[in-house]
Amino acid sequence: MIAQSVPYDLVFLVHILSALAVVAVFVVMRVSANAIVRGASDDEQRRKFPDRRNWAARVLHLLVITGLTMSIIGDHSVSLSQPWIGVGILCYLAAAGHLEARTLPLERTMTEVIAHDGHASVERGRQLVRSMDTLLAIIAVALIAMLVQF
Repeated sequence: MIAQSVPYDLVFLVHILSALAVVAVFVVMRVSANAIVRGASDDEQRRKFPDRRNWAARVLHLLVITGLTMSIIGDHSVSLSQPWIGVGILCYLAAAGHLEARTLPLERTMTEVIAHDGHASVERGRQLVRSMDTLLAIIAVALIAMLVQF
């Protein structure tokens, strides 16, 4: 379907750029959490976990919007009846649920602890690293499904 319609191609471009942004944000979040595990200084922890909401991680939600839009305006090869589209939707639901229910609340708690006490515990850092690993694994499954298109 690529290069057959301008609207589809524009949505596809936004979808790909959003996916790249999600991976970049998640990798940065994991590296920041790993810095806590390695014993980062109080100043470094404050720099990596500023006292504000993490809106960048929510770029993930653009993926389902652009993906569904492509399925609606695309031909049968990208319809919702394709199994790989279903895998993508399930991966999004798993990633979004984990992000909003586990990762972001944990990150927010760490941010508050760092703002109040100056540093977070190594155990909290490990929890966030595990949470980020889970998210990155879900994204990897979705990426494989999108590339293979079984």
